[in-house]
Amino acid sequence: MTDASWVEVSLIVDGELAEATAEVLARFLPDGVVIESTAVTAEADDSEGHAVGPLRVFGYLPVDDRLEETRQRLQEALWYLGRIRPLPEAQFRPIQHINWAEAWKEHYHPIPVGRRLMIVPAWLEVETQDRLPIRIDPGMAFGTGTHPTTQLCLELIEEILQPGEIHKRALDVIDLGCGTAILSIAALKLGARRALGVDIDADAIQAARENAQANGTAERLELGQGSLAEIRAGQFSLQQADVVLANILAQVLTRLLDEGLEDILTPHGYLILSGILEEQAQDVIAAAQRRSLRLTEQRQSGDWIALCFQRS
Repeated sequence: MTDASWVEVSLIVDGELAEATAEVLARFLPDGVVIESTAVTAEADDSEGHAVGPLRVFGYLPVDDRLEETRQRLQEALWYLGRIRPLPEAQFRPIQHINWAEAWKEHYHPIPVGRRLMIVPAWLEVETQDRLPIRIDPGMAFGTGTHPTTQLCLELIEEILQPGEIHKRALDVIDLGCGTAILSIAALKLGARRALGVDIDADAIQAARENAQANGTAERLELGQGSLAEIRAGQFSLQQADVVLANILAQVLTRLLDEGLEDILTPHGYLILSGILEEQAQDVIAAAQRRSLRLTEQRQSGDWIALCFQRS
């Protein structure tokens, strides 16, 4: 252990537990947490695949004089989470002199989403055929495109931003809790006029900027630290949008709805919400309907739900 620079902490969990596990780990891991699929179904040419199976949640503890204390506190926090629903035992593995942010990349492959998109690791050159490539390097931010919540969002964005609709009028997009900006970038590539991505995490904004450059969308994507309050206060160029995206936790979505999330929607605009577990969906729907938002579509992948509303 003394020769190691980092200790990798990892758990393999199902989709329902991934977000909660990541939230616990993030309290103790100074450089962030990664959620990745444990397997990808490879196509015949090995160039693309679909994420399958349970999810691996992991990050890295620095080896310092507080390592054992931090490790014990982390294990206690996981124990309490395990009282809600059983968790597998965390695995601890020493890592010698490695850039942790690069360690997971060997398992991240191109993933087709919907009919027109393909999520491509930014460091790979692959043939995407007739799909639009969304090049993503997560860095310290959440949003690789492998998680069902992200894929459901992308599918709903694709439904709204149909070529015919885009030709009728220029559409603006606001992405709350943008992470890597994967959703904003996809919307711009599908034809949106401009987008605003906000996140409370400075590392996320930095990753989003780099991804916007890699995808040639930087000139049309405004990025900044903040959330709903900052948008409503006029701190960014967009205060309303035709499409508003929020892939966050259900409890946060409900709170944002109660705080007037619909105010940043244009009349008849669309609100796409994801990060919702099946048993939480009715609470989110009820919160949206209290604000005169009409449910237009509901999609599900495993335990996860994404909802699309339209402003009446």
